[in-house]
Amino acid sequence: MRLYGAKVAPLAQDVVRTLVAEKAIETDAQREVIADIEAVLKSYLETERTVDEKTRDLLQQTGRGTTEFSRVRQQVAEHHHIKIGDETIDFLLDQVVEMLMHSNHVEEVYAEDIVLRRKMSPIFKKYMAADAELDAEVRAQLRHVKEGTSQWDIEHARVLQAVKRKRGLA
Repeated sequence: MRLYGAKVAPLAQDVVRTLVAEKAIETDAQREVIADIEAVLKSYLETERTVDEKTRDLLQQTGRGTTEFSRVRQQVAEHHHIKIGDETIDFLLDQVVEMLMHSNHVEEVYAEDIVLRRKMSPIFKKYMAADAELDAEVRAQLRHVKEGTSQWDIEHARVLQAVKRKRGLA
């Protein structure tokens, strides 16, 4: 699952709307709380972008192939104190809960951390599921290309970019 920049604002709005409606938090400044959540998520995306760039640079400098991208990316992410891959949602939920506890715009937090996470988790999953949908659509268009070949890599990147543009994620 992956978070896209285009999904940050609607995700933050849904989170705040849900937490206020279920009386998990109290705020008179919903827009500011939304902005706070957006800031947390955008900061993560920026750090993730930095991790990806450093990973590519490191692979190029050391002459290693793209087959080691995932392992090296994981190490670079740990160095930057973020979680990636399957741990992304848990990491982001922790960051948002921490922000809610310290935000000047949240008057009171009535729910425990675990309850907040439980209320926010389905929202995060809904907005981050776009990655799986994208992959399925791209693979459907590339049925004629053998996976693992250089042609697959080229065509996958091209089709993925086209599908992202079509969905407003690029």
